[in-house]
Amino acid sequence: MDTNTTTLPSAQVGLPYDCEPTLNDQQVFNFCRQGYLMLEGVVDDDVNRRMLAFVEEHTEHQPLELLTEDWFVEGVFKNPQAAGAVRSLLGADFKLPQTLCNHRADCPLPPQHWHRDGGSIYSRRLDYLQVFYYPQDTPRALGPTELIPGSHFMRSKANYMGHIRSVKLVKSTAAPAGTIFITAYPIWHRKGRSTASGIRHLFKYNYWRTAEPRRDWIIEPEYDFSWPDMANEPHFEQFKCGIAAAEMFSWLCGESYEHVGGTGWPCEAPVKSELCDQEGLPSGLRRYAN
Repeated sequence: MDTNTTTLPSAQVGLPYDCEPTLNDQQVFNFCRQGYLMLEGVVDDDVNRRMLAFVEEHTEHQPLELLTEDWFVEGVFKNPQAAGAVRSLLGADFKLPQTLCNHRADCPLPPQHWHRDGGSIYSRRLDYLQVFYYPQDTPRALGPTELIPGSHFMRSKANYMGHIRSVKLVKSTAAPAGTIFITAYPIWHRKGRSTASGIRHLFKYNYWRTAEPRRDWIIEPEYDFSWPDMANEPHFEQFKCGIAAAEMFSWLCGESYEHVGGTGWPCEAPVKSELCDQEGLPSGLRRYAN
């Protein structure tokens, strides 16, 4: 017997889990475009209080004891709103997190460098999600995580990212206790500047896909995928993020897709028709036979 192996007897580490999906077509498409989803205050106050009591006694970076606590697994990993969103994006029988860490910050602190986490790959697939949980109220003064919407499709060298100081499109995740936010793993992010004194806790963990991709969430039969509004898309390169998001969404739907160029889906056009589908829209998403 290997006496160096730590056994977690009641842990549900990496086990498949299923529940009802909670996201609809538009919300899944928006996640593909933005790369994140905020779920504010979804964890019960009792769970948040137990978490804050727990971290008073467990200051380590990876408090793996939580993986054996049913109140934590049920209240956070299987939280109905968060798990329903994960189910929408990863399909049935997704794997529960295998580990977790607490990004404990002793504020005040300067902002962190922009980065994408280690092991990130450039892909239109969505096989896993990185999820964050705030057990306490986390205003801007405590340096909540900042994200750049759409940046999960941006290619950049780490040494270049570290020199970026100001980004116009930054989204702060300042939020009340019990907030969970879900991200595409390679999204650009950083710990924001904190000005208040105190400890900020942020738990991070991953879910994994086991199912083949298909349009297995809340279907909106009347939703029109053609001519999406791209006015607020990140313009690192015109329409590039929107096209990449269309590729990801099509993959999630189990649809074949290749951008046809020009004003083909999902790019905007000067004149939008209500009488036909946009050229290049995958066949399974069309309303008309054109």
